[in-house]
Amino acid sequence: MLALFNIIASTTAIAETEYNKQEPIFPIPTKVEVNEARAQLGEKLFTDVRLSKDKNIACSSCHQLSAGGDDNVAFGISSSADHHIVNTPSIFNARYNFRQNWDGSSNTLQEQIETVITNHHEFNNQWSSVLTELSQDEILTREFNRTYNDGLTKNNIIDAIVEFANTLITPNARFDRYLRNEDNVMTKKEIDGYHVFKDLGCISCHQGINIGGNLYQKFGVFYNYLAERGNISKVDYGRMNQTSRQFDAFVFKVPSLRNVAVTAPYLHDGSAKTIEQAITIMGRTQLGRSLTENEVYLLKAFLKTLTGEYKNKPLDDAS
Repeated sequence: MLALFNIIASTTAIAETEYNKQEPIFPIPTKVEVNEARAQLGEKLFTDVRLSKDKNIACSSCHQLSAGGDDNVAFGISSSADHHIVNTPSIFNARYNFRQNWDGSSNTLQEQIETVITNHHEFNNQWSSVLTELSQDEILTREFNRTYNDGLTKNNIIDAIVEFANTLITPNARFDRYLRNEDNVMTKKEIDGYHVFKDLGCISCHQGINIGGNLYQKFGVFYNYLAERGNISKVDYGRMNQTSRQFDAFVFKVPSLRNVAVTAPYLHDGSAKTIEQAITIMGRTQLGRSLTENEVYLLKAFLKTLTGEYKNKPLDDAS
């Protein structure tokens, strides 16, 4: 049987190493190697509501793989029946982020999954309860015993979900294919949009394999959007909530722009409903510029080329 999770997203003969290395962005590989058995277990757990205290939500409730890997609302539901206090990031390509969460509170995907179980705004559960619940499932227990030497444990649950999360890549965006020197995959306006993206300085924070996700930056370098929005809350202080350092106030992990056209609404507070609004806000806050209508138009055209494929199918672009 062909390994389901040895993802091959394209039959192109172009080698992974054959792309334009002069560019500050580089393509997602078309193939990742994972442990298939563990990833299959992780996929089952990803949709398992028994991980949550009230058995009403799963990882897939907020990270919808049929869409952009997020939930397409400003604040998603939580196990406690409250709403989250921050916009849900996409799970797609999370393996390439240097930290997880807007405030970088988790160093790794392993840490992220461990804390999701107990977080009040997420699963609101205890690991002891999770293990008791899942151990009553004879089929799942047998699968864990086959896959792990020590069977069903907290660490193995985390490992399996991480192994599945590592399969959640979206290669073959048209911009990736452009970087691999394929012909006629981007229009002139899209290429012009990429030049605008670089010329304006967006590239200084949004670069690398995830076009972001690899550094922290203050939100509001040139303009205090949050002050204008009003009602500043604890979550708006971002990284400061983790470090208690004043200079980390309003600092966030730079989000990946992968699949940005299908992951509205935008910003940590979900206050930008459209991609045009997000572009305009970022121009004012991070670049100190009031972008022209044409600049916004070209930037949007470029950003739409960053939508990739999942399981060989392009993510729907409803924008």
